[in-house]
Amino acid sequence: MSLRLPPSLMPNAGLPLLALAPMQYVTNLAFMRVVSHYGAPDYFFTEYFRVHENTRLDRHILSSITENDSGRPVFAQLIGHDPELLARTARALLAFPIAGIDLNLGCPAPKVYRKKVGGGLLSDPELVSEILAALREAVPSLLTVKMRIGFDSTEHLERLLELLDEHAVDLLSLHGRTVAEGYRSEVHYDVIARAVRSVGCPVLANGNVTSATRAVGVLAETGARGLMIGRHAVRNPWIFRHCRERFLGLPLTPVTLADVREYVQRLYAATSAGATNELSSVTYVKRYLNFLGPSVDPGGAFLHDMRRAGSEAELFAVCDRHLLRNGTDLFALEPYAGVVARPTIEAPRCTA
Repeated sequence: MSLRLPPSLMPNAGLPLLALAPMQYVTNLAFMRVVSHYGAPDYFFTEYFRVHENTRLDRHILSSITENDSGRPVFAQLIGHDPELLARTARALLAFPIAGIDLNLGCPAPKVYRKKVGGGLLSDPELVSEILAALREAVPSLLTVKMRIGFDSTEHLERLLELLDEHAVDLLSLHGRTVAEGYRSEVHYDVIARAVRSVGCPVLANGNVTSATRAVGVLAETGARGLMIGRHAVRNPWIFRHCRERFLGLPLTPVTLADVREYVQRLYAATSAGATNELSSVTYVKRYLNFLGPSVDPGGAFLHDMRRAGSEAELFAVCDRHLLRNGTDLFALEPYAGVVARPTIEAPRCTA
């Protein structure tokens, strides 16, 4: 099974597919450009366009389509519950250079699923069917779905997978946890494997793909056509390059703490462009450093000090202290056990 994309949009034909997971307020144009510098995925998915009666295409999100210079296909992700409005928004997006439309059926943020959108739709397969029918009629190109294995159980999973086939969905990105499990539980790769066997379209396995070594294991365990990686691509933007090296049996490109210091500088420059003041730039880049921290030191000292920085100078002094003191030391490709990103920082976003 393969996506109906022309060869020019299949840069690594024959290898497992790799995609950057859409993460609200994180995987914007700035981050897409940064991760592309270190090794772009095969596909990008935008932050979700919120669809409601008064929907206007968000210019900030639209820029990740119209100004994306990575050379990689970009899918426009939608979140909503009204079939007609979703179809109308999809038709509007077809005027832009997108690879296709992606439907969000997985966001686990309570403020989202309580509106019966994102992961909240997984308990209503018949509404999902109406939405997919409307989108399939409106979208002549690729129609993809990103979802979880269920809301609070896998009760409806088989029916949902049947609907993907009924409505000729072209690609499924499946996160191996329920909405209720959030990011706390182990990922149910066995359930992803079950979906791979039963659905007619290619499947990207999603959830806790921490490194290239883990990527190979997840592919073997699930039989998926590829992988979607989110938070661990923020922690380690070399991960897509490393995955391809591992797939080809090549040695992994070494990453030092000094390389990570350069990554932080690049992130700050990219995400602060156009910012109104220094504090907002510092606050914004901390969203990314929150993910980075678990691979800097086993005691979490970088995270502790970074969170207390109140200016650009203070932030980079922290980075210099932790990343340049022993800059030739290798960066930890797997996060250190027990060092976690602060949940309250992650709460407003949908991550994968």
